[in-house]
Amino acid sequence: MTDHHRVAERPTDGPVLLGGVGRWTDPWHPFDATNRALVDIGREAGVPLTQAEDVDAALASFASGPLPSLVVVNVGLPRDDRPVPLSWAEAGYGRLLASDVPVFAVHVSSTSFAGDGRWESVLGGVWDRGRTMHPPSGPCTVQVVDDGHPVTDGLSDFALDDERYAYQRVAPDVRVLVDHEHDGIRHPLVWVHDRPGGGTTVYDGLGHGSASFAAPAHRALVAQALRFLAGAP
Repeated sequence: MTDHHRVAERPTDGPVLLGGVGRWTDPWHPFDATNRALVDIGREAGVPLTQAEDVDAALASFASGPLPSLVVVNVGLPRDDRPVPLSWAEAGYGRLLASDVPVFAVHVSSTSFAGDGRWESVLGGVWDRGRTMHPPSGPCTVQVVDDGHPVTDGLSDFALDDERYAYQRVAPDVRVLVDHEHDGIRHPLVWVHDRPGGGTTVYDGLGHGSASFAAPAHRALVAQALRFLAGAP
């Protein structure tokens, strides 16, 4: 299949999941499982997600026509020495980031599009290479520091099995909803970002593997984030 034909692969104009497939995977994250969990939670929440079969083709398709009503991003950083995204997808990628389409980004997506200020501006925070790290993955408790937002409504501190990022570079104007403690410092994990160019992003730093999405409180948080961004009750 040529790149020209792949550009024509358009998911839908409804909510779209750009989930780790192909070159957008890495050796450390079980994307098949986490993509499936996001689709399942979206269905249960009344926000059905259509997963793109090819991330670059989906990005390329955003260059013209209606944009998706919501984009969920759960991708790794390609390590194939090719552009991120591929050059023929750049126009669609740029149009998406300049739009007011709501974005829900998960965990390792903060490492993707490395060095691209546009992505950092949309996300509200990114993995800062050489500084960001994570404690060993495993059972942990995270703190709900703001339960006055629709994403965290009804939630309190909860336990789960996950990997928690620490020392990410986070914009000072994001609204932090959930954090965790490491080395005596509070580190943002889940936040809401009202983007300067319009539109809203929710970043969920949890979601390393399927065990994370098995936690009822985390599933509730994801469901509420999707409904909030989709404008659903």
